[in-house]
Amino acid sequence: METKICVVGLGYVGLPLALLLAEKGFQIYGLDINKEIIEKLKSGACHINDAPLQKRVASQFKNIRFSTDNAICKEADIIVVTVPTPVDKNHKPDLMALKSASADIARNLKKGQLVIIESTIFPATVEGIVQPILESSGLKVGADFSLAHCPERVDPGNTKYTLVNIPRVVAGITESCTERAYQFYSSFVQAPITKLSSVKAAEATKMVENIFRDVNIALVNELAQSFDASGIDVLEVLKGASSKPFAFMPHYPGCGVGGHCIPVDPYYLIESARLKGFEHRFLSLAREINNAMPKYTVKKALTALQEHNIPIGKAHITVLGMSYKGDVDDMRESPALEICNELKKAGATFDVYDPFHKQKSTKPSLQSAVENKDCIIIATAHSEFRNLTPDFLIKQKVKIVIDGRNMLDKETLQGAGIIYKGIGR
Repeated sequence: METKICVVGLGYVGLPLALLLAEKGFQIYGLDINKEIIEKLKSGACHINDAPLQKRVASQFKNIRFSTDNAICKEADIIVVTVPTPVDKNHKPDLMALKSASADIARNLKKGQLVIIESTIFPATVEGIVQPILESSGLKVGADFSLAHCPERVDPGNTKYTLVNIPRVVAGITESCTERAYQFYSSFVQAPITKLSSVKAAEATKMVENIFRDVNIALVNELAQSFDASGIDVLEVLKGASSKPFAFMPHYPGCGVGGHCIPVDPYYLIESARLKGFEHRFLSLAREINNAMPKYTVKKALTALQEHNIPIGKAHITVLGMSYKGDVDDMRESPALEICNELKKAGATFDVYDPFHKQKSTKPSLQSAVENKDCIIIATAHSEFRNLTPDFLIKQKVKIVIDGRNMLDKETLQGAGIIYKGIGR
């Protein structure tokens, strides 16, 4: 009998999962509260600006039943929850979408179903929040239905590691819950699936993965600022340190950390630990350092303009990139947004250009965006921006380049007479 699966939440995590499962031959239901998204998907259009994903939607949309009606949960053998779990303006975990989705599932829960939470959550969320909501249906975990956690691992734009070949970890409320989840992921993931002894351990695993990156990026961002003051190129130092064949893993500085994971997940652990009486000083400091990088980037631009007697109020500036990551359209927690805010605070007027966000851009092309600019600030490492060669920039009469992603060649730009300032360079 064909396994029926309902994916709840059709964003950057849920939609690729639903498509993959449809491609593997499962009967798929796609549930989302956003009517506009559902209508697009029903017509074969994708709401995410990603060419490969758009092709997959066009190929598979007829094989997925898309709906905003949570009653379709009744049709499924397995329900996978991939709703967003952001933080609020005070960096406190916002579990509203997860609680709402859990309540919708509870109203339609049937005996024998397996519910898997893929959303990123802090330890004890499944047992302390999701399980009670689901059991309000009158059904009990382990006896009537299964409940497990498998933290998502998605890297938008990464063609080497995809949902098919990224290893996963799973844990359930009971051993049988764990085993059911393990068997499910083993049916379509061509990589190791690691069973953990508790759901809390699985929840903490995702926290640690992204906190590891956050604190190491914070370290190198602080080093970049230190080396800026000392006249040392941080990339050269990292090249040297990387020659050590053990006990070193390079991370690279930049104008800020974006996306839904790295700038969000640490706050989940910080807050959950705080409620238990423990203060994460190290994690909090890392967040403070990384959050300050957009301001530091703008400061470099203001200093460069001042050194060349260009008043900020009269300067012609362009911010290149709005996405948090190169060659994707994802703007969640993008440092480019804060760079724009800092420029506004400084009294600057500026243009914006992003090839993945033409409607948000004030200029229609890269050439028009940089033409006759006193200063350009690269906030996103889009491949198109590698076309900013010395000859091109000189032709467009660009004076100053603030490379927030250290993606251009410092020596060739400086050799051509262009003022170049990177992060730690």
